[in-house]
Amino acid sequence: MSVKRVLFMARTTRLHEFVLSLTQSVGLEVSAATPDSPGASSEFDLLVLDADGVRNDRLEQISTWLDGRGNIPMLLIVATEALADLRLPAHARLDFICAESSTSELELRVRRLLGESDPFMAKDVVTVDSMTINLATYQVYLDGEPVDLTLMEYSLLSFLVTHPNRTFSREVLLHRVWGFEYCGGTRTVDVHIRRIRSKVGPTIAAHITTVRGVGYLFKE
Repeated sequence: MSVKRVLFMARTTRLHEFVLSLTQSVGLEVSAATPDSPGASSEFDLLVLDADGVRNDRLEQISTWLDGRGNIPMLLIVATEALADLRLPAHARLDFICAESSTSELELRVRRLLGESDPFMAKDVVTVDSMTINLATYQVYLDGEPVDLTLMEYSLLSFLVTHPNRTFSREVLLHRVWGFEYCGGTRTVDVHIRRIRSKVGPTIAAHITTVRGVGYLFKE
C-alpha cells in the first residue's frame, strides 16, 4: 500500500511538531510549504493548513486550487479566537480543528478526511423546508445553493436546529456555542440571530422564534 502524503501549509513553524506527529501516529509522509508558495508540482492526498494570518478570500482560492487537483480534502487549524471571523469555503471537502487540540483529535480528523468517499450518513444531513444542513461538512444550503455563514453563525444555527422545540436562554447559548471561556455579552447572540435570519430567508427565519425575556427556540 502506498504511503499517503500530507502537504502542510503554514506561515510559521509554530505547529510543525504538532502536524509532524502524523508521521508516527498515522504513518503519513508530511512535507511543508507556505500559503503563498504551495508547491503546486507536489503530489499529495491531504492539505493541512495553518489558517493563522490567512484571509477568507485566500481560503477560497486555495479551495479552488484543491478542487482543480481532483477535489483534494483540506484540514484547517484555527486559533480559537479567530473562529468568529472564519468563513468556510462552501464547496470544499474540509474539516477544521482548533490549534489547541490534541494530537489524538488531529489524527481522528485526518483519518476521516483520508477515508473512502462514502456517502454521508443520513444522520449527518438535516433538512428543514428548503434548507439543508450537512453536519459532517459544516455546510448549509438553501434551495440547493450554499449559504454564506460565518463559523459561529453556522454553529448557532446548527445547534438550534438539532435541538428543536426547546427554549435556550442567551446565557446558555453563549456557553454551548461560544464556549465557557467566552467573555462577550449576551447581545452577541442577538446579533448572530439577526444575521442568520437575514441570510436564510423568511421561511426558515420563521422557525427561529424569540421567546421574550428568555432567549430563542427553533420550531419544527
